[in-house]
Amino acid sequence: MMPQHSPAPSTWRRIQTAWGLPDLAGKGRFVTANLIDSLGNGLVVAFTVVFFVKTTSLSLVAVGTALTVGQLLVLPFPLFIGRLLDKYGPRTVVAAGNWISVAGFIGFLFSHAAWQIVLWQFVVQLGSTAFWMGNSPLTVLVARGVERARWFGFVRALRNVGVGFGGAASAVALSIGTVAGLRAVMVINVVTFAVAGWLVITLRGADTSEEVGAGPVEPKPAEPEQAAGETTGQPSGGYRTVLKDTRYLRLVATNISFVFASTVITVLLAVYAVDNLDVGAWIVGVIVVLNAAMVALLQTLASRWIEARRPVTVLVLALLFNAAAFVVFGTLLVLPGWAVIAGLLIAMVLYTVAEMLSSPPTSELSVVMAPEHLRGRYLGVYQLSWSVGGAVAPALLTALLEGGAALPWVFLTAISVLAVPLVLGLDRRSAATSEAAPAGDVAPKEQLDGDPVG
Repeated sequence: MMPQHSPAPSTWRRIQTAWGLPDLAGKGRFVTANLIDSLGNGLVVAFTVVFFVKTTSLSLVAVGTALTVGQLLVLPFPLFIGRLLDKYGPRTVVAAGNWISVAGFIGFLFSHAAWQIVLWQFVVQLGSTAFWMGNSPLTVLVARGVERARWFGFVRALRNVGVGFGGAASAVALSIGTVAGLRAVMVINVVTFAVAGWLVITLRGADTSEEVGAGPVEPKPAEPEQAAGETTGQPSGGYRTVLKDTRYLRLVATNISFVFASTVITVLLAVYAVDNLDVGAWIVGVIVVLNAAMVALLQTLASRWIEARRPVTVLVLALLFNAAAFVVFGTLLVLPGWAVIAGLLIAMVLYTVAEMLSSPPTSELSVVMAPEHLRGRYLGVYQLSWSVGGAVAPALLTALLEGGAALPWVFLTAISVLAVPLVLGLDRRSAATSEAAPAGDVAPKEQLDGDPVG
């Protein structure tokens, strides 16, 4: 009998493998929905303030305050969204998040008073929170245990590309400068987010109930650290169970250090470089572009490297790279002028490597460390690290900068180093579970984009 050979992979599949891309076959709706959300967020983040300054009679300060208040009102809602995730599944929550954002963008078009901006900013941010809370478990379902690190890395790279193009498109709209042009951008967001919601809700095989038997057994929190009296597999508990799971809380605490790190570019970098290092504002633009380009071009390659290593090892490396970057940022204060620009570039490369290393394992662990029947509630607590950390970081870091130019870098270095012991052992249960479920490495026959494979 002649030996049978499997067909050689296509050229496109070889390119995907070489660049660390996951197998995208049959996943077009999921990818498109993520791209739309990223483009839309790029548009909104870049021009919302100017939109309201141009389309209302409110001052810049009043607009900024209203937008901040609207965002702060969303802070407690991840806990509520977590319950909805457990009840309805990630596909429904992600689609609903898109459509809630649609309602908010429509409200933006008819907002003239500060209270209206607060209301509709709250709605938009609520939709965005629902989308991102549901998108991580939805990514796990799309991956079905295959190339999960690559999928999380790909979603991250897609977000960077989308935000970049969205920001560029909004810059073109702003250069036109007309109110009609700004309103047209908002209308485009309304239409595209509505389409994204439809793409997600029509995914097949993307419900938690359909996951059974199709993917790997997800790791549960380690037995010694679960709440006393719990029985494995019983749908008991709620947020009290989450708060008693000290292993998961260690992941949440670790993520807070990454949240603070993520605000460096938006909160610290420009004012520190211009006011304390006496460099031109142009260099800030250069290193921000360097960061975006590295993530967009190299994130999938980094994910390819990450998938062959333990998540704990990768997270420790990410924390140490962050610490090294912050040390370099801080020591620029004592370097001669000719070395400052080179130092900024080195620090940004270290910072970006940490960003690329941290994103896939934190996203993946936040999902797979949670018991399936309480996954939404676990993700609600995890999301609080982003919500609260993102709200506290600007005030704290700028206050530290006011107290001394080196203080924010000392603080950021310290929390990065102190997070290392919290990471150790986080994936201890994951390895054991993976060995018990080798079938998880086999992709299911049903695709998540409509039609089953024949």
